[in-house]
Amino acid sequence: MGPRPRGAGRPPRRLLSLLLLLGLARGATEAQGVDGLDICATCHEHATCKQREGKKMCICKYGFVGNGRTQCIDKNECQLGATVVCGNHTSCHNTLGGFYCICLEGYRATNNNKTFIPNDGTFCTEIITEINGLSVFNNTCVRWQINPGRINSTTVYVMHIVGHRVDPVESVHEETVNLTTDSRSPEVCLDLYQGTNYTVSISTAPPRRSVPAHIGFQTAGSRDSAGETDVKEDDLLEDDGIFNISIFNEACLKLNRHSRKVGPDQIYQFKIVGRREYLNDFYHSVSFNFTTGERASVVCLDLYPATNYTVNITLLGSPKPHSVQGMITTALAAKQTISNISIFNETCLRWRNTKIAGIEEMYLLHIQGQRWYQKEFAHEITFNVTTRSEAPEMCLDLCPGTNYSVSIQALSSAHPAVISLTTQITEPPLPEVDFFTIQGGPLPHLKLRKAKESNGPISSYQVLVVPLALQSTFSCESQGAASFFSNASANGYVAVELLARAVPEEAMEISVGDRLYYGKYYNAPLKTGNDYCIILRIISEWNKVRRCSCAVWAQVKEEETTYPLQKVRDQEDRPRAEVLTTAPGVARLPGPEPRTPLHCFREACVGRCRPGRKAGTAALDSSYKSLPAHPETSPTCLWSPSSHCPHLQPKA
Repeated sequence: MGPRPRGAGRPPRRLLSLLLLLGLARGATEAQGVDGLDICATCHEHATCKQREGKKMCICKYGFVGNGRTQCIDKNECQLGATVVCGNHTSCHNTLGGFYCICLEGYRATNNNKTFIPNDGTFCTEIITEINGLSVFNNTCVRWQINPGRINSTTVYVMHIVGHRVDPVESVHEETVNLTTDSRSPEVCLDLYQGTNYTVSISTAPPRRSVPAHIGFQTAGSRDSAGETDVKEDDLLEDDGIFNISIFNEACLKLNRHSRKVGPDQIYQFKIVGRREYLNDFYHSVSFNFTTGERASVVCLDLYPATNYTVNITLLGSPKPHSVQGMITTALAAKQTISNISIFNETCLRWRNTKIAGIEEMYLLHIQGQRWYQKEFAHEITFNVTTRSEAPEMCLDLCPGTNYSVSIQALSSAHPAVISLTTQITEPPLPEVDFFTIQGGPLPHLKLRKAKESNGPISSYQVLVVPLALQSTFSCESQGAASFFSNASANGYVAVELLARAVPEEAMEISVGDRLYYGKYYNAPLKTGNDYCIILRIISEWNKVRRCSCAVWAQVKEEETTYPLQKVRDQEDRPRAEVLTTAPGVARLPGPEPRTPLHCFREACVGRCRPGRKAGTAALDSSYKSLPAHPETSPTCLWSPSSHCPHLQPKA
């Protein structure tokens, strides 16, 4: 034999280089995708890369619209109009990827900020300046306070002054004075006549609105014919019915009579009206009489929290009727007003309000839901509800199989009440199956698709074999799961059970009758000549509750059914058998037609049954786990004479 030519028996160097480059390119393609393109690297700067149903895709961020890759343009939320987007009395301002709202002049946001986004329940309400604590000092000076918690701004006040003298010869003093200030405690001294009864009314100039505040008082002294001031003791001691009020401790009034002497008892009529700016139908009215002879008396009122009150006090039975008006704004309740909160019917709530007796109240509910088995799951709801009931009840639209935290806050209270609830799971989604009807011939590979955990955590998947005649009476919720070897298997049995965590995201194939163990269940071949129904069952278990959903996967009818042999995964080239056949003298498995046990058949074909191996054991290659021999299966590894293994002989 002569020498071989150079390079014979090995590929040329150029071919090796080409093969190497192709191998590298194939690896890169598998890492990047089918087309070699990294989808996430192509996302637009205003897009994010997400994986859905096993596929990566680019999705524009909130506030942008487009295809996520070549285009993500700003979404102009304001194009629908400020009233639609932000609410009444607003202007809408678009920004890159978002927007914000501003209240119009004369209105303010209920969150007391200059800008807001209305997704938290914020809206614009009319600014009503509350003038409180109107009082007189230094004889002709007045001071007052405006309600706290408002945005600082310059306010124009209109002061209407009317003075009356007892002497009919004297003319009436009437004047209007404007005061512009940004102070929360304005003061002003007026040019008034001495010895004159005055009524001063103060309100805000448009566009601001306010409830006018009034005060009546008498300036000291009088004027003689020469225009000089003449103060007489009798005039000072005379009880002329003039009085004023001051407010302290939020809900207490101090009533001051101008007389310097203790006179007879006087009757004062109190009329009190309360409104809440966030409730259209809220109305709290109180009326009573108060009798006193003291020069300074204190009256404390029982008022609702977070309410604007107008207090009118009128002196009754006086020849000179006189009345004074004041404003009181009560603060949020410091103590919790919601009590006895409870859950019924799983998703319904009831509670009691200790501060309400037929008075309208608004509640803010903030609901947050999470699932331990779905880290990306988040369910959040925020809404208001208004009711007059002392014991409100409400049912919520919640997701099943979720842990919720529910916060309930009366808007008149500073603190919310919080309760936790857990919704029970419901039936998992129906299995997605491709239905087959088989009449003879091999059983197809059935594709198992992983179901979404939308109604609760999925625990396992089961493949059940049920006689076709019992399909109509089969109960998906049946607890007893018989195995093939149990006495009850004639009514159906579990052939396959897979834990949910063992099922891949992509569809996996299952072969009925492959003689393998799945968990504790044996996947036995079907008996020939019988009709069967193959059912896929999805099981969800959580908090001691079990729910199932089922779908008919296949119907197998009459004619003899054959089973495709599972391919033995090995690096060696081995003969492949398409159908398992029956060998004469082979021990029968209980139930099915006599067939060689699958693991022994594999060993026969690949020559893996070695001398000295104990009877009843299986020796599979490294790609299959060893299966313990069932006591009812063949006690020895029987050879199956087949044309696929002509070099092997049946074992004696």
